[in-house]
Amino acid sequence: MLKETLKGFKQFILRGSVIDLAVGVMIGAAFNAVVNALVKDLMTPLIAAIAARPDFSQLSFTLHGSKFLYGDFINNLISFFILAVTIYFFVVIPINKLTEKIAPKGPSPEAETKECPECLSKIPAKARRCAYCTAILVQTKPAEG
Repeated sequence: MLKETLKGFKQFILRGSVIDLAVGVMIGAAFNAVVNALVKDLMTPLIAAIAARPDFSQLSFTLHGSKFLYGDFINNLISFFILAVTIYFFVVIPINKLTEKIAPKGPSPEAETKECPECLSKIPAKARRCAYCTAILVQTKPAEG
């Protein structure tokens, strides 16, 4: 029983998706450290030079005896915004460009559909009858096959 359980665990661990997930988490943690350093060491001093305040975490107000620490929220909001911009420009855009170069360009979805002249619905380009209004369609191209 124990031997079978360990064998199943070994198969689970050696499955590609688990390894990929572990690598992704490690790269994400390293990327998080880089972005945090970018925010702390470069962006916060830049904001301090503009706003004359390097750290917003001490900003607060009191209302009916409750203290609202909105400065820490501002710091985290700035960090999130910088993280989102960094990921978009340094990860998403390059990956999209790489995918466009690698992926073969197939026919566009517009080329695979046409408009029914009766009800103006989008239907497959090879259709001979509209699925919506059942109108018989005139073939514009000779039928294949």
